[in-house]
Amino acid sequence: MSNNSNNGTSPVQEFEYKAEMKQLLDLIVHSLYTHPEIYLRELISNASDALSKVRFNALTDQEMLDKEVDLAIRITIDPKEMTFVIEDSGVGMTEEELIANLGTVAKSGTLGFMQSLKEQQKQLDGNLIGQFGVGFYSVFMVTEEVTVETRSSHPGSQGFRWRSGGQGTYTIEKIDKAERGTKISFKFKEESKEFAEEYRVEQIVKKYSNFVDFPIYLGEKQLNSITALWQRSKNELKDEEVNEFYKFIANDYQDPLDYLPVSVEGMVTFKALLFLPKEAPPEMLYRQGELENHGPQLYVKKVLIQNECRDLLPEYLRFIAGVVDTEDLSLNVSREVVQSSPVMAKIRQILTGKILGWFESLAKEQPEKFKTFYKAFGPIIKIGLNTDFTNREKLIELLRFESTKTVDGEYVTLKEYSERMGADQKEIYYHSGTSKGQLLAHPNLEYFQEMGIEVLLLSDPVDVFVIPSIHEYDKKPLKSIEKADIDFSKKNKETPEPIAENLLSPVLQLFRETLGEGVEDVIESHRLVNSPVTLVSGKDGLDSQMEKMMKMMRSDMPAGKRILEVNTAHPIIRNLAGLISADPSNPLIVTAMKQLYEGALFLEGGLDSTTGFLSRMNELIEAATLSR
Repeated sequence: MSNNSNNGTSPVQEFEYKAEMKQLLDLIVHSLYTHPEIYLRELISNASDALSKVRFNALTDQEMLDKEVDLAIRITIDPKEMTFVIEDSGVGMTEEELIANLGTVAKSGTLGFMQSLKEQQKQLDGNLIGQFGVGFYSVFMVTEEVTVETRSSHPGSQGFRWRSGGQGTYTIEKIDKAERGTKISFKFKEESKEFAEEYRVEQIVKKYSNFVDFPIYLGEKQLNSITALWQRSKNELKDEEVNEFYKFIANDYQDPLDYLPVSVEGMVTFKALLFLPKEAPPEMLYRQGELENHGPQLYVKKVLIQNECRDLLPEYLRFIAGVVDTEDLSLNVSREVVQSSPVMAKIRQILTGKILGWFESLAKEQPEKFKTFYKAFGPIIKIGLNTDFTNREKLIELLRFESTKTVDGEYVTLKEYSERMGADQKEIYYHSGTSKGQLLAHPNLEYFQEMGIEVLLLSDPVDVFVIPSIHEYDKKPLKSIEKADIDFSKKNKETPEPIAENLLSPVLQLFRETLGEGVEDVIESHRLVNSPVTLVSGKDGLDSQMEKMMKMMRSDMPAGKRILEVNTAHPIIRNLAGLISADPSNPLIVTAMKQLYEGALFLEGGLDSTTGFLSRMNELIEAATLSR
């Protein structure tokens, strides 16, 4: 930092951007953005935030500067001079806030994220810029130098001027500024002069900022239509207007999948307009705690109180965007009061019921739309089964599954499965794995396929934690097909006869001796049709997919022992029985048994090392190709 004189008045302080800030500015201006028009959206968004803060502060701060000043955003342009000014009467900034807000990277990880995008040669969608706290800097796409003049709303505050060319430095100096708020001014680059035209400014405001909660003026003309859509009745809402409102509040570029107006009067009174996005951001599905800080906007008497109010909905529903407006809270409500308020608890309870009812209606009346919703948010909804016990039964009815009887892209409910079960079937069967294709190829499914028994195919990682907790549906137990205590007494007549008992015992015994402590037991299988062996869980053991997920969370977790089931009607097992009869010490027998066991491990992703497996495979191929 250095000091320069300013014609004998206040000193100008020069600051140097930190290295990562220089890199970030360079990336924003030269590498990543293809829509320079979003600079205006970001400046308006910042001005709107400043106005929201000052309106909120005015509820409790009687000493606030310029308490009676109108809350508005004013834009001035000069097409000939190519100049632009945007001014708000918001909360303003102190010198420290100027440095914090305009001199440093706003969010940790932002630079790394943008750098990786550049390396992948991807361009940032304009909708991402605001999410990473770098919206203000988008102005350097259209200008060489920016001046910011600001004064905080705190009593006795001082005015400051911040100026930068977006290169290596910025300056700050004290100025005389009569009113609170922030004024940003600059001259457009030649290639950006279109933005100094009135029609272009109006077009951008209507596109991105039509629902900003404060009037936006260009000269004397108001450009936006401030309207509290959530205060209107359902038949007054137009889809086009509602869709644009959603894009504005959710920072989404797509229309919502669906929306729900809510109006409640009684023990509590509130209105809401809720939206179902078309897609779930990947981080929402797979990043721990991502949903925790999400939620609809909370308004009290049309005044924004919280932008992301997580107390309005349970965590598993916080992907819902929208606005909730009540008159039953005081305007100066604090975060702590919101959390503990019985009013909020009641609103949350009612909203949860309304939203689950909304999902049920979509499932019945618009099944294709519901399918789109479930594909995007099904994994999140399932989390509610283990957290929202009040609505557990409703959530169970919303569940959808692939099964051995569904075609690709179609699903079955537990109700549908239960209704089409055979008269002799007493249990609902499921099979867990990584994909439908992998599950359908698994030996453990062979008996069920042969007998025409439907099995639910669970390939969502969340399923292994959620579905076993249901225990039963319609008085029918849910059971993993891996469990060794399933009754396999019925089989088709065409099934080959198993080997004789006197040959079976030596085969099983030698398997046990060969595999030793690696397995819990080796038993005759009644579930296998086409495969020689398979691994199953013991009666009290974890199913293999559950164990795999647990090991991912706890790397030191010991692997559980499995039961090896042997198909005594399979030609390989018959051949082994013959070899044992002829010479039990034949080394080929042990090699084949180890290979069969490790092949079963390999199939379910539990084979830690393939070296021995490949070596034995070569040994067996050599024996099979030996010239007689």
